Amino acid sequence: MSATDHAIELSRIAAHAAAGKSGTDIVALDVSEKLAITDIFLIISAANERQVGAVVDAVDEALITAGTRRTRREGEQANRWVLLDYLDVVVHVQHAEAREMYSLERLWGDCPRIDLELPQAPQEDAEDEERAE
Repeated sequence: MSATDHAIELSRIAAHAAAGKSGTDIVALDVSEKLAITDIFLIISAANERQVGAVVDAVDEALITAGTRRTRREGEQANRWVLLDYLDVVVHVQHAEAREMYSLERLWGDCPRIDLELPQAPQEDAEDEERAE
């Protein structure tokens, strides 16, 4: 069973909100076949604790506006790794150092990635052009 269309749409809404607050390295993993408790892990990096907080607030506001209720919000005291649980989607906003240390993408690496339909970053465009040459 794959992630539901509803979960994918929520992931895209959250990803766009995070990108709007300078969230980086945004990745969505379809964990529905591995976990019964959620469909998607959305993983987002932020450069510092203040930015983690800003990304968390933007994601939360966007998903609540979209009509989704959050069931849990953890990790705000340190703002190094904040978890937002919306049942169908679990959002992990991590300080860049924490993300590297815990490496959720590697842990869940066998799960399919979801296209979040985010605009490509300028650095990624340059890397793609170099590979094409």
